[in-house]
Amino acid sequence: VRLVESGGGLAQAGGSLRLSCATSGFTSNDYAVGWFRQAPGKEREAVSCFASPDHSTYYADSVKGRFTISSDTTKNTVFLQMDSLKPEDTAVYYCAARNGGAFGIPTMRSTDYAYWGQGTQVTVSS
Repeated sequence: VRLVESGGGLAQAGGSLRLSCATSGFTSNDYAVGWFRQAPGKEREAVSCFASPDHSTYYADSVKGRFTISSDTTKNTVFLQMDSLKPEDTAVYYCAARNGGAFGIPTMRSTDYAYWGQGTQVTVSS
């Protein structure tokens, strides 16, 4: 499985950014994709995830109502739409994937994901 993130950058507080994660290599329709982030000096934390085939979703409380995870299966791409951005959203954002074993249940545990992208920086100014 290969993951390539894009779409990070600089935004003002209250603004929006959309991250993309181009995926390839899933061997079945049983997979999960998650977005995680890591700010300087902090541990990596889960942001949002979904599991195929039902695309059940899960959001961290800190982003619920502001971020939306979605996918375009025709383009094998997963998106993270980030609205109402706050300075505390500043971090490197990583796309992660689980190939098999998801059984339609989204997981926010980083150890459940074997594949990771290179990360993309998101900076929100106040």
